[in-house]
Amino acid sequence: MDLYGKVSSGLGRAHVFMAQPHYQEQFKQVLKVSAWPGTLNLDMDKSSLANYRNLRILSGLEEGEFSQHTEKFRIKGFERDGKSFGGATAFPAKISADGKYWIACAILIPDLTRHTETAEVISGSFLRESLPCEDGEKLEIRLN
Repeated sequence: MDLYGKVSSGLGRAHVFMAQPHYQEQFKQVLKVSAWPGTLNLDMDKSSLANYRNLRILSGLEEGEFSQHTEKFRIKGFERDGKSFGGATAFPAKISADGKYWIACAILIPDLTRHTETAEVISGSFLRESLPCEDGEKLEIRLN
């Protein structure tokens, strides 16, 4: 399953969650390395919305029939110092700006999210530098 989207800036809050040791241990199972403490947001192209919705259905966030099954990992939430950190579903993938150079990543769909057309991508590297890419650039994600 391939998805296409344009890089967009988020709210800059993902690092608070991504840096948590409880999450990082689980991200290592998905990525085989620690995740960069942040996410790359991709606003899905209209042609990719059905596939992205499929991932949201597989995550349990939407009702419906899923058209394709893909590997997924459950990221368990936890509580620390009276603050709740929610769970998520991660879908292993690889990402590219040019279709030739690919970097291992995962689409992370938090249980509590407002994003219905924006994918949050995690990786072991800072994707804006590694790919490289900037806001507005089109990227491709290929799920494993």
